[in-house]
Amino acid sequence: MSSKKFIAFDLGAESGRAMVASFDGERITLHEAHRFANVAVRVLNSLHWDALRLFDDMKNGLQNIAREHRDIAGIGVDTWGVDFALLGRDDELLGNPFHYRDARTHGMMARVFETVPRETVFEQTGVQFMEINSLYQLYAMQLQNAPALKHAQTFLLMPDLFNFWLTGNIACEFTNATTTQCFDPRVKTWAYPLLQALEIPTEIFPQVISPGTVLGKLHTSIADESGIENVVVIAPATHDTGSAVAGAPLENENVAWLSCGTWSILGANVAEPIINAASLEYNFTNEGGVGGRYRLCKNVMGLWILQECRREWRKQNAELEYADLVAEAERAPALRSWIDPDDDLFLRPGDMPTRIAEFCARTQQAIPQTRGEITRCVLESLAMKYRFQLERLEKMLEKRFEQIQMFGGGIQNQLLCQFTANATTRVVTTGPVEATTLGNVVMQMLALGYIGSLEQGRAVIRQSFEMKTYEPHATARWQEAYARLGARWDAPPEPPRATI
Repeated sequence: MSSKKFIAFDLGAESGRAMVASFDGERITLHEAHRFANVAVRVLNSLHWDALRLFDDMKNGLQNIAREHRDIAGIGVDTWGVDFALLGRDDELLGNPFHYRDARTHGMMARVFETVPRETVFEQTGVQFMEINSLYQLYAMQLQNAPALKHAQTFLLMPDLFNFWLTGNIACEFTNATTTQCFDPRVKTWAYPLLQALEIPTEIFPQVISPGTVLGKLHTSIADESGIENVVVIAPATHDTGSAVAGAPLENENVAWLSCGTWSILGANVAEPIINAASLEYNFTNEGGVGGRYRLCKNVMGLWILQECRREWRKQNAELEYADLVAEAERAPALRSWIDPDDDLFLRPGDMPTRIAEFCARTQQAIPQTRGEITRCVLESLAMKYRFQLERLEKMLEKRFEQIQMFGGGIQNQLLCQFTANATTRVVTTGPVEATTLGNVVMQMLALGYIGSLEQGRAVIRQSFEMKTYEPHATARWQEAYARLGARWDAPPEPPRATI
């Protein structure tokens, strides 16, 4: 067959890209056509996304692509989860969408539980309790009598907003809807009883569509502006982790997966949502996947902590790169200090090296001093937390995973990959780096009939991209260290601290 080309927009918490994928019937090749920054914008005391600038960058990406390619088969968009836009009755944006790290949700989980018990919230949604979830953002707006919520006609998650602006068609895609804690995965519709109990308007929630749905043709205004015509927009798994898992070349269901980036998400694919006492106790989440599957998984804070450290250090050294930090970490002493990556201390932007020192002082540990010591502390702590959550996943599923498939941009940090193998005592296979983009593209190919199944798409990915394997090393020292850390993580939670 002649080569078919697809555009995948992948927007993460640090940057967005317009990627062109070419499929010749056997292999996929990728080309980055346009990259743009995605940073939070602070306005007084609020933190926002600059949605209009992001969309303008997406259009710039289309224009760049049109200079070299005209015959595009499809376009797909994926982004992070939970954040949303509200549209008014004229379908205009009602204010800049809030960033999930905005402080307005602090304390909102406790406020929700005053009206609806924690167990009931989980029973209706099956979602991990995190104060960033859409439910708590919406409840904060409801308590504040926010004008945007009062006048809203339509709720759209971020990829749904961009899809609306690309096509003029309104819908919410399933995988991202399941991140909100406003969706019931058992009945596959919005959790109306929960929303009504919290007095969140239910009429604003639109139809939910399956991943792989063709949304329609690129709007004529965008086609005229970009020079790309006669192309359809497809909703892949619009949640970036959903796309990443679709693009992970898993050979069977007996492999645990670990999506590694700003956030880390560890999990396994399951046939039905697992909503029971164990998943509630362990605070795991049931997120929608492709092909009717679900992702039983757990969010871990991820490389966000190191990203914030680097941002702080670059105030003194603007040329500092992640490779420099990894090299310094390799020379630092091993397994001396640790943090809990999921401590509230590390959730919001700020001076992360100082917060790491604060955590270590509070837990009576040696305080890492140098950039290398701090970086090593972060990476070792992440690997340890992966093991902790992997063991809980195995308890719930009553099985042992002998292999972990890591994918995403974080696998370029080879030290973290090796630490993960060491800490978990499992073989770790990494690749592809561009799993999210590939999952986006594979769902487009499937929707348009260029492949016959997701399994075929994963086979294409396996033969298109190289994988790397890490064997566990120095496991005795890691086992000893983990015996201390796991016991602390199993302890009752500490009392809430003041807002950061």
